Amino acid sequence: MELKLRNEMDPRFKWDLSHIFPNKEAWEKAYKEAEEEIGRIGALKGTLGESAQSLQKALDARANASQKTELVYVYTFLQKSGDNGDPEYQDMESRGMNLYVRLEMASSYIEPEILSIPKDKLDEYMKEEGLKTYRHYIEDVDRSREHTLDAEREHMLAMLSEAANTPSDCFEMLESVDMSFPTIKDESGKEVQLTHGNFGVFRESKERRVREEAFLTFFSEFKKYLNTFAAMYGGKVKFDNYFTRVRKFESACERALFANNVPVSVYDSLIEAIHNALPTMKQYLGLRKEVLGLDKIDMFDLYTPMVADIEYEMPFDKAKEMVKEALKPLGEDYQKLLDKAYAESWIDVYENKGKTTGAYSCGVFGVHPYVLLNYTDTLDDVFTLAHELGHAMHSYLSAEANDYINHDYRILVAEVASTVNEVLLTKHLLKTETDPKRRAYILNHFLEGFRTTVLRQTLFAEFERRAHEMNYAGEPLTAQSLSKVYKELISLYYNGAEINDIMEMEWAYIPHFYRGFYVYQYATGFSSAVTIATNILKTGDASNYLKFLSTGGSDYPLNELKIAGIDLTKPDTVAEAMRVFQETLDELETVLKGA
Repeated sequence: MELKLRNEMDPRFKWDLSHIFPNKEAWEKAYKEAEEEIGRIGALKGTLGESAQSLQKALDARANASQKTELVYVYTFLQKSGDNGDPEYQDMESRGMNLYVRLEMASSYIEPEILSIPKDKLDEYMKEEGLKTYRHYIEDVDRSREHTLDAEREHMLAMLSEAANTPSDCFEMLESVDMSFPTIKDESGKEVQLTHGNFGVFRESKERRVREEAFLTFFSEFKKYLNTFAAMYGGKVKFDNYFTRVRKFESACERALFANNVPVSVYDSLIEAIHNALPTMKQYLGLRKEVLGLDKIDMFDLYTPMVADIEYEMPFDKAKEMVKEALKPLGEDYQKLLDKAYAESWIDVYENKGKTTGAYSCGVFGVHPYVLLNYTDTLDDVFTLAHELGHAMHSYLSAEANDYINHDYRILVAEVASTVNEVLLTKHLLKTETDPKRRAYILNHFLEGFRTTVLRQTLFAEFERRAHEMNYAGEPLTAQSLSKVYKELISLYYNGAEINDIMEMEWAYIPHFYRGFYVYQYATGFSSAVTIATNILKTGDASNYLKFLSTGGSDYPLNELKIAGIDLTKPDTVAEAMRVFQETLDELETVLKGA
C-alpha cells in the first residue's frame, strides 16, 4: 500500500507544533530575536573576571540566546521529521542549525574565561545570589581546571578537534555510503539486495539458511575492508589517547567518564557483575538452542524469536490504555500527565511519505515534549510507545522543576525512565496474560533486552578499554590484533555458542566505537531501570523515583540516581538486574515446558 502524503494524514494522529510557534511568521520573528541575542554575547568577551555581576551578565546572555535558539531549531527539526522531503522545512532546518553554530562560536570564550579566574576569586563570586542558578554549571567547569592547559595550547587543541573527527567521518562514509552488499535468497528463494536496513530483518528470519546467509554475506563485505576499518578505529583510539596524555588523565576511560563525574570504578563494577552473570547467559543460549531444535547454536541464531507466530494486534487506542494501565504504579500525577500527552497531541503516530523512520522523544523547554512513532499495531510498537513516553515524562518533569540552565539531564541517566516504563509494561503483561505462548513471547522479549542492552554493550565496553590500553602500551592496533581481542571476548560472553571466524570481525561494524566509552551507559541505564522498577513493584512506592525524574541536570548523574536508590559505584545494581535476568529465564523455561 502506498504511503499517504503528510498533508493527507488524520490530524488526530499528528503532533501539534503550533504549541511552539503558531505559524512560520512567528518562527521568523523568533529567529531574528535569537540572532540579536547571539550578537550580544560577543560584546562581553574579556569581561567575565571583572566582577560577579559581569560573570552573571555573560552567562545570562548566553542562556537567553541558547533558549531562543533551541526553540527555533527544535521547531524546524520536528517539522522536517514529519516530512523530510519538504524543501521549505529543509531550508528552515538548515537555517536553524546555522544559528546553533553561530551561538557556539559566539560563546566559545566563556568557559576558558571562567577557568582564567583564580579559584579563590571565583569562589567569592559564587556567594552572590545572582549566580545561584549557575552554581552546578560553574562547579562542573571548575572541575576541569587541573586538566586545562594554557590559552595558547587550548587553542591548538581546539584547532585539532575537527581533524580528530576524521576517523569517525571516514567510517560513516565507507560503511554507510561507499559499501554495498551482494544479493541473498530470501525465504521464498527470491534474490534480494542485502542492505544495512534489511540485515536486521533477515537475521531474525525463522529460516536458518536465510539468517546464516545474511550474516556471512554481510560480514564478508566488512572483511574485504578490514585493514581499512582497523586503521580508522586505530586512528580514533590514538586521538583519544593523545588527548588523554596532554590533559593529564591516567587512561582514556578515566578521561571519557570525567565528563559526567563518574569514577572508573563504575566501569569496573559493571564488568565484574556481568562476568559473574555469564553462567546465566550460557543457560539462556542452551535454552534457545533447545527451543529452536538446533544441534549447535551459532551467533546468527541469537536474533530469531524463540516464540514466533504470535498474533498480538494492538491498535493505537488500545496501546494507549495498556501503557496507562501498566504505569499505574507510578501514581496518579503520572497518569494525569499521560492523559495530557494523549489529549494535547504530543505524539505523531503513523508513518507517512517522507517521515523520519524509527521513534524518538524530543523535550522542548517551556512547551512540552514531542514523541515521534511509526506505529504499525504490533506489541513491539506498544513497548516503543511506553519507552518514548518514559523519555517524554522525564523531560517534562525536569523542565517543570528546574530553570533552563539546570533542566537537561545527562546521557548516563537518559535511558533509565524509558526502560522503567518498558519493565513495568512487561510485568503488567505477565500479570494479565494467561496464554502460554504469549507469556513466552513477552518473557523472551524481556530477556533479549538483557542480552542486547546489558551483556552485549558490556562486551563492547570491555573491547573499547582493551583496545585503548593496547595502544597506550605501544601495541599495534591491526585487523589481526583487534579481531583476536574481539574473538576472546565473544568466546567468553557467548560461551556455549559456535564462534565462527567471520564473527571475530564484528567490531568493525559498530559505529558507537567512534564515540569512545559511550556504550557502557546503555548497560548501566538498563540495569538501573530494572532495579528501580522491581523496587517500585515490591514496595508500591514510586516517590523517590519521581523525585529523580525531576532533577534534570541540576546535579551529577550518580548523585541523581542515588535519590532513586541506585549506587552505580557498587556492583549491587547490575547484580540485582542480573538476578531478574536469571529469574525471567527460569520462568521462561517453566512456561515452555508447560506449553
